[in-house]
Amino acid sequence: MTQHIGIVGCSAEGAALCYQTICVEGAQLLGPHAHPEVSMHTPSLADYMAHIYRNDWRGVGEVMLASANKLAKIGASFLVCPDNTIHQALPFIEARSPLPWLHIAECVADEAAQRGFKRLAITGTRWLVESEVYAEKLSARGLEYVRPAVDEREEINRIIMEELVCGVFTPDAVTAFRRVIQRMKDEDGCDAVVLGCTEIPLIMNDVNSPLPTLDSTRLLARAALQRTVQGRAAAEEP
Repeated sequence: MTQHIGIVGCSAEGAALCYQTICVEGAQLLGPHAHPEVSMHTPSLADYMAHIYRNDWRGVGEVMLASANKLAKIGASFLVCPDNTIHQALPFIEARSPLPWLHIAECVADEAAQRGFKRLAITGTRWLVESEVYAEKLSARGLEYVRPAVDEREEINRIIMEELVCGVFTPDAVTAFRRVIQRMKDEDGCDAVVLGCTEIPLIMNDVNSPLPTLDSTRLLARAALQRTVQGRAAAEEP
C-alpha cells in the first residue's frame, strides 16, 4: 500500500495540474495505470481571496487548516498545497495541522541545488514575489534569488489572476513572461527561473523560456510521489 496523498487545493488550474501529474507519473514508479490514493479538497477561491486582499494571512491559514482537517478525516497520510502564494500562511497553522506537509518551495530549492543553479529569478503573484516563501528556502541552501521589478510584478500578477487561474492562456501572456525572464537573465544574471505560481507551467516551459525552468507544480507532485514510494518501501521492510 502507498501513502494516501491529500491535496489542499486553492486555484483550480494549478490544483488540477498537480493532481494530474501525480496520477499520470505514478505509473513510472508503481506500474501501468497505478498511482497512489489521492484526495483533494478545494474551497472556493473567493474564500481565500477575501483574506488575501485584506492581507490577512492568519485567515488564509484557517481556510487551509479546514481543508487539512477534512482530508485527515478521510484517511490522507500527508498534505501538499499546489499554490505557492498561500504557503506564506502555513507557519500560522502548521503546528495545529493533523498531518505533515510537503513545502513547495523546499521541493523547488532541492531541485535547484541538485541541478547546480546559483541565482534564481522568482516569478509568481505579487503576494508570493514580495513574501519570504522562496527567500527563506533558497537562502537556506545558499542560493541567490532575484525578484522582478515592481511593474513586472504587477503585469505578471494581472496575467495570473485575470487569465491563468481562469483557464485563459494567450500568446500575449507568453510574450510578457518571456520578456521578464529574458531581462532577469541579461540584467540580473539569473541562471534559472522559478515558475512560482502553479498555473505558470501551463504556458511556460523549457522550450519557450529564456532560462531553464523550475516547475513548482510538477516538482511538488513528484516529491509527493517519492514520499509515497518511500513510505511503502519502509512498510514492506521485514
